[in-house]
Amino acid sequence: MVTTQSADGTEVLYERHGDGQPLILLHGGMAPREYWHPVRPYFEEYGIVIPQRPGFGTCLADPAEISADEVLDREVRYVQTLADTVDGDPILFGHSYGALTAVEAATNVAVEAVLAYEPAVLPDGYRKEADLADRMATLIDEGERQEAVKRYIEQVLHPDGIDNLDTWLAEWPVWPDCIELAEEVVRMNRAVEQYQLPAGLDVKAPVLVMTGTNGPDFLRESACGVHKALPHSRLVEFDGVSHSGPGEAPERIATEVDTFLRN
Repeated sequence: MVTTQSADGTEVLYERHGDGQPLILLHGGMAPREYWHPVRPYFEEYGIVIPQRPGFGTCLADPAEISADEVLDREVRYVQTLADTVDGDPILFGHSYGALTAVEAATNVAVEAVLAYEPAVLPDGYRKEADLADRMATLIDEGERQEAVKRYIEQVLHPDGIDNLDTWLAEWPVWPDCIELAEEVVRMNRAVEQYQLPAGLDVKAPVLVMTGTNGPDFLRESACGVHKALPHSRLVEFDGVSHSGPGEAPERIATEVDTFLRN
């Protein structure tokens, strides 16, 4: 692990693999750095940089010390610090909340390109009704931390329902350790619920926005919204792929990314 610091003193930890152009991989809400392991073999010509997202091992332990309003700004500064640390203009590749962070960071730091798989942005109609953070917080207050995290997993990873969630969870690598992140996920969800996509995103670099047909409908809608708000972007939809796209179908996504970057 390599360590650097942001302007506000936040410690930035990351893995570095290879010596090519920096490709910074930003994982999403419930994913650890290991989420990107299936992706790495398809980008061996790049210098892979995998940070530990704040809130998932590197943020302040006391939830009272940082509000939901500050969560996105903190992580954007984190990514900007990392982008300034590596040699040359990096490529940012984000998944879900990491994709939102990548797009926002690229508004104020020099990058060669942004790759964004289903940015965690809620369409206006959906955002006004969103209450996942409140439902999770209520369960946590009642001592049901496990159930709180399950509600998040159901809504984001299994939007069409699942016959036996416990069986699926038993094979999920981050379960049950991710239960410890319950409060962080609540704050992240509040940040997402409060975020309003601007009419225009001032990102000078080209952006590849990706989505899958098997993920939540609202995330496909939001991917289209992000695409329209960007001045230089391309939208690609992967048939039969869920919200876990990069980890689920790395070869298909890497092929599309390679075409985009070369062109």
